[in-house]
Order: sequence, then structure tokens, then C-alpha cells
Amino acid sequence: MSAPLKILLISSEVTPFAKTGGLADVAGSLPKALHKLGHDVRIFLPYYRMVKQGGFTTKTVIEDLPVEISNRTEFSNILQIDMKPGVPVYLLENDKYYDRQELYGTPTGDYKDNAERFIYFSRAALEMIKTLDFKPDIIHCNDWQTGLIAVYLKSLYLYSDCLQNVATLFTVHNLAYQGNFWHFDMSLTGLGWEYFIPDWVEFYGKINLLKAGILHANIVNTVSLQYSKEIQTPEYGFGLDGVLRARSKDLYGIVNGLDYDVFNPATDPHIPHKYDHNRLDQKLKNKAALQKTLGLPRSDKPIIGMISRLAVQKGWDLIANVIDELMQLDLQLVVLGAGEEEFVAMLRQIAEKYPEKAGLMIGFDAKLAQLIYAGSDMFLMPSRYEPCGLGQLIALRYGNIPIVRSTGGLADTIKNFNPRTKRGNGFAFKNYSSKEMLATIKRALKVYADKPSWRELMQRGMQQDFSWEHSAKEYVKLYEKAIKQKRKVN
Repeated sequence: MSAPLKILLISSEVTPFAKTGGLADVAGSLPKALHKLGHDVRIFLPYYRMVKQGGFTTKTVIEDLPVEISNRTEFSNILQIDMKPGVPVYLLENDKYYDRQELYGTPTGDYKDNAERFIYFSRAALEMIKTLDFKPDIIHCNDWQTGLIAVYLKSLYLYSDCLQNVATLFTVHNLAYQGNFWHFDMSLTGLGWEYFIPDWVEFYGKINLLKAGILHANIVNTVSLQYSKEIQTPEYGFGLDGVLRARSKDLYGIVNGLDYDVFNPATDPHIPHKYDHNRLDQKLKNKAALQKTLGLPRSDKPIIGMISRLAVQKGWDLIANVIDELMQLDLQLVVLGAGEEEFVAMLRQIAEKYPEKAGLMIGFDAKLAQLIYAGSDMFLMPSRYEPCGLGQLIALRYGNIPIVRSTGGLADTIKNFNPRTKRGNGFAFKNYSSKEMLATIKRALKVYADKPSWRELMQRGMQQDFSWEHSAKEYVKLYEKAIKQKRKVN
């Protein structure tokens, strides 16, 4: 095993404290896996209102930490939660910035001071390190909210005794969210205007915090190998494909892991009937419970489950094009999600038109989500793009066969089932096409009718290992690359 590292993971959201998406799951699970490998890993995130309301026990470790923002100094406290097993979590307490109902904005739009909130967050992380007796070998930054950290280490903190040897890894979880802000926010950074150029933070006349992180971190990675390749193309690059191609030799892809302590059908407290790959009869009881919960008749028809943001990115335009054809097939469809109004309206219409075949819940319900994983037979993810995706990994864990479009992490994790060779763990289609999606669903239904083959497919998926242990070891390799690169520069 490599020598133990000191790692500070900085993220704007971390499960179980604050979450809006998959970033929080990674930031909550990866440190635990790194700790099991023997590394000293710690977490830093804002002390949001939802963290306060979570009932966690905190202690103050730094009082009145001075942090410069624009032409003034703001004072904050650093609190600490000891996250089991032995991963300290540092919280940036500043009610002016973080005591709000949501993390980034309301349903009507982002908070107007998000640039200030997360520029401050990045600067505060470095000021905290100067004060703590913990000096990391590497800072693991995540998404645009932490993009300035690598820039600061090459500018304002270049000659800081305790920071000048710290390496950086920057993880892009979703390239679509870039932290673009108007150029006058440059004054918030404390950087001179000489840094407002394409080689630093400027992007088409604006500040782009994601670009800053990509350009200046020692190593960059995304959350799947396929996605790391896709984002270097104009189709998926969101304007940054050239920047990413320029950094291609330092760009890697690591598939997200799954926290098997949380997602385990044998112990899941949210499902009524526990099971494993040897007790699939109990899964059928969860299917009956799901049908009852959503008002569907008890039936052996295959249930296709979806837990999804109702948006074009998730492939809902493909579904809308063929929804009536889909409902003519011998199946039931259950959907949990929220999002764009046109898709909400479509689903409500379908649920009314096909009350015995379509079950719908608009919004999010954690308990129902687990029941959908446990009670469905198939799990549909026809995404236009998908950096990694956790849904398909959870589905496999619960014996729920994924039907996906081969993009990003879906392509890396789901391989087409071949009835002849018995290889593969799901069903996939390549082109972004409603016709191909529908044909793939029909192919899955045909295999479902062959009960021995389907049972074998379920068991194979449940026994695959997509836990964090393997992915954590890959992250350690990247940390070591980043540290080696940093030492070469110095």
C-alpha cells in the first residue's frame, strides 16, 4: 500500500449533511473509503441551514477566522463534526452567506450573490488550513464552487509556507454547471485584473470558475472514463472542449462508487421486505408493495421504474415522442421526479389515461425511491448525457435491470445482455433516438419472458462490485500523480 496521505476534500455539498445531487453522494462516500485505506482525510463545506437543522453535534475549532473578500474582511467560525468512521468534517459558519433555505437558489433562480458566496468559501478553505494543525498533501476540489482554489495557490498563496507544496485534484461532476459570473465580480476575488485573461479565469468576457479549476489544478478528473472523452468534443464540451483537450494528458476518468452500507437490499430500512441474490422471492413482495403504494393493480407484468429529474438531459424528450406506444406494451411504468412543466403535464395526462399501467409521484420521497429500486424489474435511463449516474448502479444492486443510453458513465457500467453467451448486465442503445430506445425496451421485455435467464441476469447484477473500494484506490493514484507533478513544478 502507498504511504498514507493527508487529504482535504472540499465540496459545496456532502451527504448526509447537505445535498442537491450526485456531488454530495461522492463527497460523502469517497472519504469513508479513503479512510478505510489508511489515509487521513477531512472534509470542508459550508454550514448551511439544512446542516443546522440536521441535529448534528458540532464543536468550534476556530473562532473569528478573518477572510478577505473584495476590499473588506469577513469573520467566520470553523465548526467540526466527527463523521463516522473517523473523518472530521469542517464547517464554514457565516450566516450571511449560508443560512438560507436552499444551497444555491430558489426554484425561480440562483442566488444573485453566488459568486461572492463561493469565492469566499474557496478563500476561507485556504485561510483555515493556515490556522489548523492539519496540513494536507493534496486538496481535492469539486466543481465550480471550488474552482478558484487552484488559482489562489498559484497567485495569492504562492509563497505561503504551509500551502506552497499542496497539490490539487479538480473533479468535474457535471460540465454543464460552470460558475459563470459577470466580469465586475472579479473584484471579489482579490486578484488583479491581470488574471482576467483566458489563461486564468476569463471566458468570453465573464469569470468562469469551472474553467479556472480545470486550467490550474495539477490533475483533473471526471466521474467516468467515457465522460472524460466526451467532454473533449464540441457536442458535450459546453464551450470548454478546447480547454479540456489542452489538458488531455492530465485528464482522467474514474467511475463513481456506490456506498454499499447505504444501498443494500438485505438491510435497507426503507423497503418492507429485505432480500439478497439468493432470496429473490422477497423482491416480488416489494413489487406488490410498490404497486399498492402507487395505486396500480397487482400484476406480474414487468415494472419499468424511473427516478429522475424531468428534463431533456435525462432523455424525457425521447420518452415524450413514444409515450403512447410505450404504454401499449405489456408493462407498468412508475415515475418519481420533478422538473420541467411540459414533462410533468405529460406524465399527469398519461397517469390519468392509463391508470392501471402508470404510477406517478411528482416531487421526491426517499422512502418511495428505495421501494422503486426494490420493486421495479427494469430501470430506464435514456439520458442525452450522463457524467456517471448512480441510478443504474443502485438498480443493479437491487436486482433491477438497467435500460440505458450508452453515454458517459452509463456506457462504462452497463453492457448489453447477450441471451446466447449470457454476458452483459443490462440493455443499452447507442444513438439518441426514440425508436432505438423503444426497440431496446422491447428487447428487454422479450428476455423478461424467459424467467430463468432473467433471474440469472438479476443475480449477476446484484453480485457485481461497484463499491467505493476500487474507485478510492484509483483516486489515490491520481492524488499521487498530482503530488508528483506539484513537486516537479516546485
